[in-house]
Amino acid sequence: MEDQIKVERVSTDADLQQVFAIRRKVFVDEQNCPPELEWEFEDESVHFLAKFNGAPAGASRWRKTEKGYKLERFAVLKEFRGNGMGQALVAAVLNDLPGDAEYVYLHAQLDAMPLYAKFGFKKAGEQFEEAGIQHFKMTLQA
Repeated sequence: MEDQIKVERVSTDADLQQVFAIRRKVFVDEQNCPPELEWEFEDESVHFLAKFNGAPAGASRWRKTEKGYKLERFAVLKEFRGNGMGQALVAAVLNDLPGDAEYVYLHAQLDAMPLYAKFGFKKAGEQFEEAGIQHFKMTLQA
């Protein structure tokens, strides 16, 4: 059987709890992000859960801000990295954005920038630190 990646918009509390568990493991445990910075804007965000052969493997979200639409919290569990999970998450989030989403941006960790560049995101501005990790703002270019 071929490996299967499936990304779906979260519609149940059980799926949302799996999203939070993935983010806790990746951001708080693995990357040492302060927990109080990880849990914000949850109610106003549209969340996604990625599964690999049915197992919870990745998460992401988008939300509307005063600037536009921000893609955030892309996380893939270590054991599922390197198999296209990140690309599947980015594609699913971009496909879910409303039709009026003209300004789309994200804050990319340095090692994730090549992934976002594949989808047309370009670096904008200077490097900065967020939650103790170096980032660049990237914007989607039409």
